[in-house]
Amino acid sequence: MDIVWILIGAIFIIAGVVGSIVPAMPGTPLSYVGLIFLQLTEHPPFDLSFMLIWALIVVIVSGLDYLATIIGTQRMGGTRYGIFGCLIGGVAGLILFPPFGIILGPIAGAFIGELMAGKNRDQALKAAMGAVLGFFVSTFIKLIVSLTLAYYFIVNI
Repeated sequence: MDIVWILIGAIFIIAGVVGSIVPAMPGTPLSYVGLIFLQLTEHPPFDLSFMLIWALIVVIVSGLDYLATIIGTQRMGGTRYGIFGCLIGGVAGLILFPPFGIILGPIAGAFIGELMAGKNRDQALKAAMGAVLGFFVSTFIKLIVSLTLAYYFIVNI
C-alpha cells in the first residue's frame, strides 16, 4: 500500500511545483498534500511539529501570493483598477497566449486598468510594472517553497 501513497503523493508534488508557476492553481497547498500522502505510509517520515510548521508556511505563502501583486502595484502608484487588471490579464494571457501570456497578460491588464482609472500612459506603465514585479516575487517564493517540499518528499521516500 505504501507504493500507492507514494505515487499519489508524487503526483501532488509535481502538480504543486507546476501550480506554483501557473496562476490560479494552488501550487504550495498541492505540494503540502503530497507530504501528507507520504505520511500515510507505514513509517511516516515527518513528526507533527515539522508538518505544522510547513502548514503554517504554506498558509502564509498562499496569502502572500495575493498580497504581493497588490503591494507591488500600490508601491508603484497603482490603483485597484491596475490590481484587477493585472489579475485578469494574467489569467487571460495564460489561456489565450501561452507561454508568453503569463508575462505579457499581467502587464497589459494592469496598464489597461490604470488607463481606465484615469492615469496617464507613464503612470499606468509604472503601476503595471509594480504589479508584475509583485506577481513575479510571489511566484518565485511559491516555487521555492514547492521545490523545498518536493526535496523533503524525495529524500524521505
